Amino acid sequence: MAFRAFYFVVAAVGIAGTGTVAWWLQKPTPPVVQSMASSGSGPVASGTAAAAKPVSVEAVQVRAMAISDEAQAVGSLRSRRSVVLRPEVSGRVTQLHFRNGMRVRQGQLLVQFDDQLPRAQVQQAQAECAIAQANHQRNQDLVAQGFVSQRSLDESAANLQVAQAKLALAQATAARLQIVAPFDGVAGIGNVYVGDYLKDGTDIVNIEDIDSIFVDFRLPERYQGQVRVGQVARVDLDAMPGTRFSATVQAIDPQIDANGRSVSVRASIDNRSLQLRPGMFARVTTVFGARADARVVPEEAIVAQGGNQYVLKVVPGSGAGNPVARRVMVKLGLRRDGQVEVLDGLALGDTVVTAGQQRLQKDGVPVRVVATPNAPTPSH
Repeated sequence: MAFRAFYFVVAAVGIAGTGTVAWWLQKPTPPVVQSMASSGSGPVASGTAAAAKPVSVEAVQVRAMAISDEAQAVGSLRSRRSVVLRPEVSGRVTQLHFRNGMRVRQGQLLVQFDDQLPRAQVQQAQAECAIAQANHQRNQDLVAQGFVSQRSLDESAANLQVAQAKLALAQATAARLQIVAPFDGVAGIGNVYVGDYLKDGTDIVNIEDIDSIFVDFRLPERYQGQVRVGQVARVDLDAMPGTRFSATVQAIDPQIDANGRSVSVRASIDNRSLQLRPGMFARVTTVFGARADARVVPEEAIVAQGGNQYVLKVVPGSGAGNPVARRVMVKLGLRRDGQVEVLDGLALGDTVVTAGQQRLQKDGVPVRVVATPNAPTPSH
């Protein structure tokens, strides 16, 4: 019993001590401490002074840079004119007047088919035509002398027309057995030889006009109002690295492709040196405009808020104090290589913050510009 009574006494003393310590820790600050805080002396005053220190930020000056408004696309090279020669009628090849890869001229005979029968038909039609012509001339003289009727003259005139039509038909049939070049160009690799019997529609050889070559490419539909006939485009070819060609826009398809929402464009490249070949893969850069003195800032200087674009501009502070940061709304243009064009809101030489914006929550905060890697520190 004595031991249990002693245990209760110790527990009561412990509880009382714990309550006293808790009350002491939770009691209000003495008026003396509060008055020290309000008077600006002691530890609280030093914290306020620390909050007034300028914020360290990185900044750069707005600079001028040559920038161009352009769009990139991929395309393919095409011949200015291209055709695959095919016979209209069946026949046996008797002569070939071209070599693979040779230049040909418009109207040049390239392939001759066996035309013995058509030539004989032409000769027959010429003889019939000559007889009909003589008969008609004789009837004209006799009608003038009154020896034959007008009906005989009309019949001879009709016979002459029939004979002339037969001659034209025979000549056309014979001409179809000759394959000629439809335009100046370069012959491809032929697939026929002398003695081959070809059916109508069989491929003989392709003719390519590549003195001027086309590059066909597509641009997104948002550029359809900017691209114009006569604009210049730069063409780079994977097959010819390091060599750049200049192309001039020749035609723009009036219809927008509903599948890709793109507009087809065709440009022309001078190829009299015959360096380029149809079918080559091309990378096309269409230039819509260029500015030599565009105002640019780094992309990291832009702060987006509520659909608007801002920068934090560093301006001189009041008196001899530190410079301060002020929020300025800007209108942006093109983006190139980590730089953003500023169309409105800044001037050349203005200084903008590029790092540390999150510590500048309001205008007028003093700042201290620190050195930016690979860039000079703006001076104020």
